Amino acid sequence: QVELVESGGGDVQPGGSLTLSCEARGAISGEASMGWFRHVPGKQRELVASIMTYGTIQYDDSVKGRFTISRDSAKRMIYLQMNSLKPEDTAVYYCNYIFSEQPWGQGTQVTVSS
Repeated sequence: QVELVESGGGDVQPGGSLTLSCEARGAISGEASMGWFRHVPGKQRELVASIMTYGTIQYDDSVKGRFTISRDSAKRMIYLQMNSLKPEDTAVYYCNYIFSEQPWGQGTQVTVSS
């Protein structure tokens, strides 16, 4: 079992930026396909960005052009650079494996408001 620890969230005004980090503590492999998800009350958790073992990256249309996912395999970490944030980006953000889901971490809250 891997412990997923998200960090970097906070409060930001529309148009602002944040960088989220996810550490996969105890992970044997640093190259497994992983993604960033977000959840708001009343909606389904959605996958917003993924980075696969061999480098393929995909984004949900709602964040394409604004968010960038990256990884540091040696450190067992993935990141999400979020620019031009909008109020609708407000959510709790989580990371997890794409093909071998681990227990969800506590997530990190991102709040975009004036």
